[in-house]
Amino acid sequence: MRRLVTTVAAIVIPVVASAQDTTQSYASRCGAVVSSSDRGGWAPLPRGDVFCPLLADPKGMHSFVSYQRGKLADIAHDLGAVGIADEFAFFRSGSANTDNAVQLGASGGVFAQFDVGSASYDLLNADYLIALPLTFRANFLSGRFRVYHQSSHLGDELLLRPDHPDRQNLSFESLDGLLSVDLGPLRAYGGGEYFFVRDPSDLPDRLIHGGVELRPRAELSFGTVGLVRLVGAVDVKSVNDTTWRTGVSARAGFEVSRPREGAVNGRRWGLYAEYYDGPSPYGQFLRSKSHFTGVGFHFSL
Repeated sequence: MRRLVTTVAAIVIPVVASAQDTTQSYASRCGAVVSSSDRGGWAPLPRGDVFCPLLADPKGMHSFVSYQRGKLADIAHDLGAVGIADEFAFFRSGSANTDNAVQLGASGGVFAQFDVGSASYDLLNADYLIALPLTFRANFLSGRFRVYHQSSHLGDELLLRPDHPDRQNLSFESLDGLLSVDLGPLRAYGGGEYFFVRDPSDLPDRLIHGGVELRPRAELSFGTVGLVRLVGAVDVKSVNDTTWRTGVSARAGFEVSRPREGAVNGRRWGLYAEYYDGPSPYGQFLRSKSHFTGVGFHFSL
């Protein structure tokens, strides 16, 4: 009996210790951890978020610069895509000993596409997005619920072309909800959106959103310079237009973070290969189909 107890203890104790080791959690690898100074009770104006940012979402709330080769409504085949986005937290309330917390904040971004095959790098489209996200984490489960507004505008240079597309007065407000589950090195998420204000009125009224991400525990350390990890993700959105249309976005590459986080979480950057196929994620061209591959530099502000 003593040998049996010893054997069971030898198996269970490391497993429990590993489960309690927050340095090995998916949240720690994506940077969604709560600094020790912000844990417990009410923390005004905290840094970061408890919901991991979406790696492959074309409208994910992080900044990037990408080169994309493909097709955008027969207008351009070489695109430079730029996003400037950030989040600002108003408050966070959570556990004193874990990363479990609820957070309310604001976020905003501008996502623009340029025709790098033209002489003056014509601006094609710009999407402006502002949101009020409510996020939470409860161990391996996390979520994001938000209301947001998006408006989209054609570029001035594109409107000067004799064969320019018709401009739409395109804007909408949406209720958006996602639930995410951490499964070791994997993360799976799913949810959807309901567009409660639409202009024009025949825009789709709902969307299904899901995806999966991989952040392995294996990493390469360069001393005090940085920590490198391979990452990959697939993001899928199905929009209820006249028929259901599905867009697939995939990114894979490497991500660089600080070797050891301090009292305030550090910034991250990554270099990813990119793939997209489906309804255009760029507002003024949403009625058309897009297909492109590329490479992008992504970073947090």
